[in-house]
Formats: sequence, C-alpha cells, structure tokens
Amino acid sequence: MTKVEAFAPAKINLALHVTGRRSDGYHMLDSLVCFAAVGDHLSLRDAPGMSLGASGPFGAIVPAGPGNLVLRAAELMEAEAARQGIAVGGVSIQLEKHLPMSAGLGGGSADAAATLRGLSELWGVPVPGPHALAMALGADVPVCLDPETAWRMQGIGEELTRLERLPALNLLLVNPGVPVATAAVFGRLERADNAPMPEIPAAPTRRELVDWLTWQRNDLEAPACSLAPEIGEVLDELRGLEGTMLARMSGSGATCFAIFEDNEARDRAAGLLRDERPEWWVAEA
Repeated sequence: MTKVEAFAPAKINLALHVTGRRSDGYHMLDSLVCFAAVGDHLSLRDAPGMSLGASGPFGAIVPAGPGNLVLRAAELMEAEAARQGIAVGGVSIQLEKHLPMSAGLGGGSADAAATLRGLSELWGVPVPGPHALAMALGADVPVCLDPETAWRMQGIGEELTRLERLPALNLLLVNPGVPVATAAVFGRLERADNAPMPEIPAAPTRRELVDWLTWQRNDLEAPACSLAPEIGEVLDELRGLEGTMLARMSGSGATCFAIFEDNEARDRAAGLLRDERPEWWVAEA
C-alpha cells in the first residue's frame, strides 16, 4: 500500500464538566462527545522523508514546523515503529483543512488521530494506547481515534466509555471567526472541582437526550464568553431560531452548536445565518 485517505471529523462536546485538576496541571473532564459529518481530509503517501502540505478553506493558517500535531503524530508513529522493530519509510501528508482553528471542535486532535489511523494502515504499526496518546499529543486525541461512535470521555481524556446509540441530532455548527486559546479559557475557570455528569440515558430518543442535556453544562462556556463576547452573540442567535431545541458551546470555544427538531428547521436556520452573518462559519452537521 502506498497511499491512504483519512477523514478527521469535528468533535462536539455536547456536555463538558471540569471535575478536578491533577498535581501535574492536567484538568480532569467528564464529557459526552459525538462527531459531526463535517471535517478535514488527509492523504498520506509513501515518500522519502516526512512532509506536510495544507490546502482547503483554512489551509493557509495551518501552523508549520515541529509543533504541528499532524507531524508530531507522524513522529510518534515513526518512533513506535522503531520500538517494535518495524522498518518504515517516510510519508508525505496532505491536509485539506475545512475546520476553523482554535474553535473547540478538536480539529488539530482529529487531524492527529486521522494521521495515527492512516499511518497504522500504511505502515502496519499499531497505534499506542490512549494514555500515552493523551500525554504525548493532547487529551482529545484518544477519543478522536474512533469517530464512528459517541463516547463518554473522562480522566484527562484517556478514560473512554463507548455509548451504544445516540439519536440523529440535526446539528448546526456556528463559529464567529474568533480564535480562542484553550489555555486562556482554562485560566479563567473559577473552579475546577465541579460535579461530574450523571448517568447518560441508554439509547435515548432525541427529546430524551435533549432533556437530559438541558441539565448538563459546559463549564468552559462562561470563561470563554468572558474572553470572546462574540460567543454569547452566537448562542443568543441560535437560541432564538425556530426549531432550536438546545444551543451550547463546544469544547473551549468559540464554536457553538444547536440541536434542531428536524433537518428542515436546521437547514432553514443555516440559510438565514449565512445571509445575515456572512462573516460567521456555518456548517450543517
């Protein structure tokens, strides 16, 4: 095999409770995570050396150099191959970037996870365990390894419980075009020892899930809004749209999501927002 294609869908935190902070500074989370139908695309091809190219609507702002999570993931897999005595060559990675950066959608983590999956297939190298990935690449990377399902994510991101079924949520994603730094949001958090989520309903209907979510939180929403008031504008707009069942910020922001009664209401809302707020990123998910 000389080429692999990988999809990196947006990660959405339907609820995100910050439940503690470890002595090493890592925050403990309890989050319900699902994945969207929109995301980035990666092509990985055998090549001499290791390189990364970027294109797409947000390709121009993809950071270059060793700090890039895609390159760090590739280097981790190269080291894992060497540790296991598996001979590998280089790789050329092309990233088609459709998700905004620093947006609370786990875009960089999703890209890193897609790189891990792609190189595992290309090179025949098993992906390291979730705790090693969380420590090496970030808390969101382990959950992004299997975006075909929904997860309860706990610990620093390495404790994952697969959820059997979530209903179709008719999601709309909206980002006001304001990047928000995760570290800055956590820095505004008033307390880190908040209550965890209660038990998630088994195989809920859309209404049952929304009713349950109504009583949950994103503990990062208030600190993110204090840094970027535009997030509050998005939430107000989403909550006022016809057919909205729930609107909340995802991750550390600035992207917000709304759950709609049906796809027709969601699509009408998307068209309205694109007309009225053309500077916002709007995506049906």
